[in-house]
Amino acid sequence: MASLVKERWNYTRIIPIKNRRMPNNLLERLEIAELVQSWALYRDAGNWDKLRDTVYADGTMTATWFDGTFESFIAAIQESWRKGSSSQHFQGGTVVEVVGTKAIAQTRMAILVRGKLDDVAVDVQCIGQFYDRVEKRNDQWRIAKRNVIYDKDTLQVVNPGDVVHLSTERLLRFPSGYRHLAYLQSFNGGNVNPALPTTGSEASTQLQLHANQWLRSVS
Repeated sequence: MASLVKERWNYTRIIPIKNRRMPNNLLERLEIAELVQSWALYRDAGNWDKLRDTVYADGTMTATWFDGTFESFIAAIQESWRKGSSSQHFQGGTVVEVVGTKAIAQTRMAILVRGKLDDVAVDVQCIGQFYDRVEKRNDQWRIAKRNVIYDKDTLQVVNPGDVVHLSTERLLRFPSGYRHLAYLQSFNGGNVNPALPTTGSEASTQLQLHANQWLRSVS
């Protein structure tokens, strides 16, 4: 029996590696997934130089409170931090589709924000996905355009026993996918877009349609 096991083990070890086929674009998809994960880590850590290495200088980003270039986004984040704002990103898995030198990366994520409403400390958690257009230029993948599709969010007080009173009118200005996040941001002076993509919305459908057209277009 021992010799038979040994024989089988030796047979397993000598399977030619050429017979083990690697899925198409696997390395590129892994590289892009790591790129997306790095963006959140460097952004939350304030590592601006490394964050710049994940995006193109002419790239753009659209979120609840911001719409512009990545460089302007960095400047806006730095300013908000000086004012005491605090936010973090928690990311899940990334799915990547590559066509030539273009790719779409979709990443499940949560945005965690701490702020104040009438001097009451609150936490907001918003769940959704990053929807990225990624390009390969000069043999390097970087994010060229980032959108966010918002799913749902919650708001709670930080200190048990505190009470915060929300304005129904302000809440209903925004869709349910990011209603509480928008409430906090707009309450503190932010200019929040009320028509961003949410799960299952027409804006989300159009975002994905245009991105897929871009992915398969000839540059």
